[in-house]
Amino acid sequence: MDVLVINCGSSSLKYQLIDTDTEKVMAKGICERIGVDGLFTYKPTGGMAIKKAEFDMPTHTEAVQHVIDTLTDPENGVIESLDDIAAVGHRIVHGGEKFAESVIIDDEVIKEVEECSALAPLHNPANVIGIKTCMKLMPNAPQIGVFDTAFHQTMRDYVYTYAIPYEYYEKYKVRRYGFHGTSHSFVSKRLAEVCDIDLDTSKLIVCHLGGGASVTAVYRGKSFDTSMGLTPLEGLAMGTRSGDIDIGAINYIAEKEGMSFEEIMDMLNKKSGVLGISGNSSDFRDLWNSRAVGDERSGLALDVFCYRLIKYVGAYIAAMNGVDAIAFTAGIGENDEGVRQRVIDKLNYMGVFLDGEANQARYGKEVRISTPDSKIPVWVIPTDEELAIARETAALLK
Repeated sequence: MDVLVINCGSSSLKYQLIDTDTEKVMAKGICERIGVDGLFTYKPTGGMAIKKAEFDMPTHTEAVQHVIDTLTDPENGVIESLDDIAAVGHRIVHGGEKFAESVIIDDEVIKEVEECSALAPLHNPANVIGIKTCMKLMPNAPQIGVFDTAFHQTMRDYVYTYAIPYEYYEKYKVRRYGFHGTSHSFVSKRLAEVCDIDLDTSKLIVCHLGGGASVTAVYRGKSFDTSMGLTPLEGLAMGTRSGDIDIGAINYIAEKEGMSFEEIMDMLNKKSGVLGISGNSSDFRDLWNSRAVGDERSGLALDVFCYRLIKYVGAYIAAMNGVDAIAFTAGIGENDEGVRQRVIDKLNYMGVFLDGEANQARYGKEVRISTPDSKIPVWVIPTDEELAIARETAALLK
């Protein structure tokens, strides 16, 4: 079954065509700068990458159309016609409490996703645009919605409930939802496999560390707790997001600076995190390089990030009354040996020690980075959200 996976952003569209029988990626790429000047990238498996810097993409409709035209192109395509695409799997960021699993998308589902847009204003509207575009251009292919929040719907009420007047949950469903669920689900399953652990009795921790970062405690194969909240702003310090902060401090800044709520939210989402602390970059490679030449604020940004990560890992070990294995994933988790070392060094008291040579691994390598005699295995597990979406899509249709 050939499944087209679509991950639609406000001005971008990532795509992969996956044969779910063999789990082979047939082609992948990205449409960037939609609505500006357009940049299209296409990479068929075994072929040369194609880039067109000036392709006209005023809307997502043109972007999807160009993806389809390229996939079916007689010279560079990998399928003969649209009929070869059995289904389209869409990443949807926020499903609220409505969606605890993947669904076949119809008009009612679209309406409910749109109702969740207030909880993810930067993501859900773009996701809906991608869905509607694909429904228009591929009316015969089932459209499947796979939700970032769905995996976390197994959290217990005392885990997801905020300590505010309960009426706000009853009226507006204000609670912890969590994100990166597709990644946390995929990596936790793979972690159990490589460690030869029974997922149904396991206690696992997955650290998804990228520009957006979150940690999830996975208990018996299900999400028990996760660091992000109602929105992706809560939890770890991230690339440009503040993560956990005293709301009183925000009120204090707003009064001193005369900032509006919109300006405050923009600051917390786009100008904070390690960028805000360092003052120069949200890229961890830049931070480590700057720290090496004596930039104290870059060093401080790294210290804050790692310290909060260590606290969450420790808290989840306590919450689950132990842990069987830990995984690092996503851009930073898979490639930043310095961050991984700092976390593992704080687990020495549990009999966990770093394998320094193995920890040098990066660029998508699956590897155990704790020593063979460590009581708890720690792994780098590359995430593959597109494959996870394709699997969900195929399973739902079957």
